Amino acid sequence: MAMTLEQARRVGYTCLKALLRFAFMVANNLVAIPSYVLYLIVLQPLRILDSKSFWYIEGVLFKWLLAMVASWGWWAGYTVVEWGDDVKAVSEDEAMVLVNHQATGDVCTLMMCLQDKGTVVRQMMWLMDHIFKYTNFGIVSLIHGDFFIRQGRTHRDQQLVLLKDHLEKYYRSRNRKWIVLFPEGGFLRKRRETSQAFAKKNNLPFLKHVTLPRLGATQVILKTLVVPQENGTPSGGDTVRKESKSKGLQWVIDTTIAYPKAEPIDIQTWILGYRQPTVTHVHYRIFPVKDVPAEPEALTNWLYQRFIEKEDLLTHFYETGAFPPPQGQTKAISREMTLSNLWLVAIQSFAFLSGGMWYCVFQYLYHCLF
Repeated sequence: MAMTLEQARRVGYTCLKALLRFAFMVANNLVAIPSYVLYLIVLQPLRILDSKSFWYIEGVLFKWLLAMVASWGWWAGYTVVEWGDDVKAVSEDEAMVLVNHQATGDVCTLMMCLQDKGTVVRQMMWLMDHIFKYTNFGIVSLIHGDFFIRQGRTHRDQQLVLLKDHLEKYYRSRNRKWIVLFPEGGFLRKRRETSQAFAKKNNLPFLKHVTLPRLGATQVILKTLVVPQENGTPSGGDTVRKESKSKGLQWVIDTTIAYPKAEPIDIQTWILGYRQPTVTHVHYRIFPVKDVPAEPEALTNWLYQRFIEKEDLLTHFYETGAFPPPQGQTKAISREMTLSNLWLVAIQSFAFLSGGMWYCVFQYLYHCLF
């Protein structure tokens, strides 16, 4: 069937918009990421003299970088509606965030919806696949102190030891509060078949919208970051004594991301913006860490139960377009997450002005030296 003139115009406009958005993203990365690195290089003396202030500044710059990524989706009309518990109430406490994983856009969605949650973004640590280390954002995550985990049975035990060491070395020394991980260990489309086969073999529920989570990283985080209590007083190893002011990990935030028609957004769509404006729905449920079992078998069952609940939440969402109301309530209340366009423009302007400043600095140094 021949394309009509109107269809051709629409396709041409979409392609032009995608090209312009891609050019802007490239320019944005070329000025923002090097500027972040250079600011922190210049501030190294402060890191020695006042580590707390250094990591505060780094956290602010990190939040702004994530806001730039959020702006690419926000300006394309990819917005977020939130459901369930209000996580702003625990934004100043330490929390572990468990998220279902469908596509690369999940990370972008979190970068967006956590922007208005107080200090969370600048004080959070991400656990992500090691392949992200080699992306344009890898250097930022390395400096910030995120952990890159290598998947696969052969690497599992070693990676968990490295994760424990990483948390002990960086989590509280850099004043981190939230840690985000995807317990499924990969994208839904890649793990679903294997997960369903495992569930059938072990008489576990058949899941379509999520996969059975893996225990390892969750268990290490709980063991390392939860402060043991003895008669109300923290006890344990040297790390606990050094961080006696910390109450330790207090909450587990079970986060469920749902896309209309079960069509997730990937990073290419987020950047190019060729998909029509889409509302992503994010559901939160907060659990006190004291209610989370520590024993491996009990923790495995608890974690499985969370993902069985995610399955039910997503099934209800795909059937009705909304998440179900909390137990004991008749109506679910949603909250539209908003970002300030003025604030996003200010951050983008700062990035480009910083890029210009560093260019002038290097030009000046070059002429002085040569």
